[in-house]
Formats: sequence, C-alpha cells, structure tokens
Amino acid sequence: MSYSKLSRDQIAARVAQDIPDGAYVNLGIGLPTKISKYLPSDKDVFLHSENGLLAFGPPPAEGEEDPELINAGKEYVTMLTGGAFFHHGDSFAMMRGGHLDICVLGAFQIAANGDLANWHTGAPDAIPAVGGAMDLAVGAKKVFVTTDHVTKSGEPKIVAELTYPVTGQKCVDRIYTDLCVIDVTPEGLKVLEMVEGLSFEELQAMTGAKLLPIGA
Repeated sequence: MSYSKLSRDQIAARVAQDIPDGAYVNLGIGLPTKISKYLPSDKDVFLHSENGLLAFGPPPAEGEEDPELINAGKEYVTMLTGGAFFHHGDSFAMMRGGHLDICVLGAFQIAANGDLANWHTGAPDAIPAVGGAMDLAVGAKKVFVTTDHVTKSGEPKIVAELTYPVTGQKCVDRIYTDLCVIDVTPEGLKVLEMVEGLSFEELQAMTGAKLLPIGA
C-alpha cells in the first residue's frame, strides 16, 4: 500500500476548509464535532447544536471546562461573543425550518444517489440512535458526510443502494472519507480529490458504487 489514510482529525480539518464565512452549521455527534477545532479564526461560522446552542466555539483548554456548556454529544464547548442558548424544541425548529446552511453527519452507508443511512445497521443487537439526524438530513440546505471509506471488515460504505435503514433520501451533497472527497451529482459520484499515492482504480475497488474520476 503506497498511500496513507487520513486520520479523523485530518478529515475534520479538510471539511473545515469547505465551510464558508457566515455559514450556519450543525456538527453531528462523533467525528463531525472535531471540525470546530479547525475553523479558522478569520471566518465567522455560527455553529448550531441540537441541544440548544448557537455560535459556540472550539473545545475549552484543559481545566477550563464548564459543565453547563456541552454539545449534543456531551462534549465540552466554549461560547463565542453573541452566542445564544434556547429550548430544545426551538433548536429542532431551526433544523426543520431550513435555517441551517450545512450539517455534517456521520454514516454507516451512503448510496450513489445521495441516500443516507446513519442511525441503525439493522442488526438485531444494535442500538438505534437517530437523534436529530433525520431532521438535519431534510432540513439543512447542504449535507456533508464524514466517514471511513470502508468498514472495519473491509466492506464499502459507499454503495449502489442502501441495505441499512434509511435516514434521508437523496440528501447527501458531499462525502469526506479517509481516502477521498466525493461530490454527489445528478451525473453520479464525482471524485474531487484522493490521498496521495492512491490510484483511481484502487479507490474504485474499495467502493460499492461507480465513481467518476477527477475532472470527469
């Protein structure tokens, strides 16, 4: 193997590059919450959390944690100047009402047409955890997904059609994996970039749906 996979922090940093100034953004539980650490200070990005926060900042320094300042994943955050707190119901109204420019979610599977599965694998012993994912998938203007390219057993997470329970249909706009960045378009899955040393043929072999090469 002549390439190195991106770490979770590197994926988060890569997503942060694509979040525009002035955007209202929800960061899902797990890897997406790391993105707050990598947003440049010269950008005004308004981070939203489904438990009722708007305009929160990166994690606090060690020893400066405030137990009343947490995101939906129960991780400590800081608040930026002008940040606000509000009722859980109001937070979901923001999500469902089309007021978020971008949400960033994790995934179990993403289909070639942009269908998303991220709350349940369908296994009888699995614990379902939908949270606000369905509301975000249909309410945000753009949906970014962060995920490993394959499962721990090597199965593709980008597939022709979902085999897991659906979170949202045709909702994913861009996929960030530990190997590449892919846009979901009407023409198909367009590869925008790949890690250094990885060939398109190698990437296609690890993907369960047809890919369009860079520049196609």
